[in-house]
Amino acid sequence: MPELPEVEHVVRALRRVIVRRRIVAAEIRLPKLVPPEGKAAFNRKIKGCRIIGVRRRGKFILIDLDRARRLSHGRAARTRSGSGSVLIVHLRMTGKFRYLTVDEDLPRYAHVVFYLDNNRRLVFCDQRQFGVMKLVPYTRLADTKGIRELAPEPFSDEFGLSYLKETLARSQRSLKTLLSDQTKVLGLGNIYASEALFRARINPFKIAATLSPKRVAQLHQAIREVLSDALSDGSALRVNLTHPDGFSYGEAFEDFWHVYDREGESCVRCGAKIKRETHGGRSTYWCPRCQRR
Repeated sequence: MPELPEVEHVVRALRRVIVRRRIVAAEIRLPKLVPPEGKAAFNRKIKGCRIIGVRRRGKFILIDLDRARRLSHGRAARTRSGSGSVLIVHLRMTGKFRYLTVDEDLPRYAHVVFYLDNNRRLVFCDQRQFGVMKLVPYTRLADTKGIRELAPEPFSDEFGLSYLKETLARSQRSLKTLLSDQTKVLGLGNIYASEALFRARINPFKIAATLSPKRVAQLHQAIREVLSDALSDGSALRVNLTHPDGFSYGEAFEDFWHVYDREGESCVRCGAKIKRETHGGRSTYWCPRCQRR
């Protein structure tokens, strides 16, 4: 499942090609993707809207829409003052966007096709059909289910050291499980939780409330560092909306992870063999020497 850095790279790629474009029409090929309003209502609401911004909240992609005929210099101002709507998209496990000409064949599992005013199409594909797409008024965005429960953004002032200390102190769950909970700590999925704990030299099975203040500070720094590195390097993948898969792996992909998916390999820090254990239904990777309990 794409994690926060991968979603951010998708957002940046979308921003480059669809901002300032108008949606001429939408073709819903998988009706269950847009409940409860149904295809006709969804089409009616989105037809003619101009895309004025693309952003992210957690792992949700937010596409800001406005029906204004012209775009002002502060292009998101009208929507964010309450006049527009937001298309909320969650890729889940296999969701991806493609940006196609009118002559290109639609890819497999193309469930929504947005026809744009530059004779291009933005296509949402999802092999396993777990993706989410919802159109809401901007004024209701913060109260939308899935959005309202999210923890603070990891680079925001709200996600300070005191927030992390208080969050960990209230939990008897293991650190790996807690860090993967988007309502407690945002942006760390299975991969980045393992990587952040390795950087902080903290055992993933340690109970959150037992972590010392010094170790909490190390973890807070490691969370921001691992996400920052992934965002700046794009090491997990290279988003390419014209690529058949919607992305391609970067040259540094296999070298970016220190413990994730490296069971049995030597630790880059101490040489011990990386271990893997199924924990909370997911694979957890750690170094038994660097990350002792």
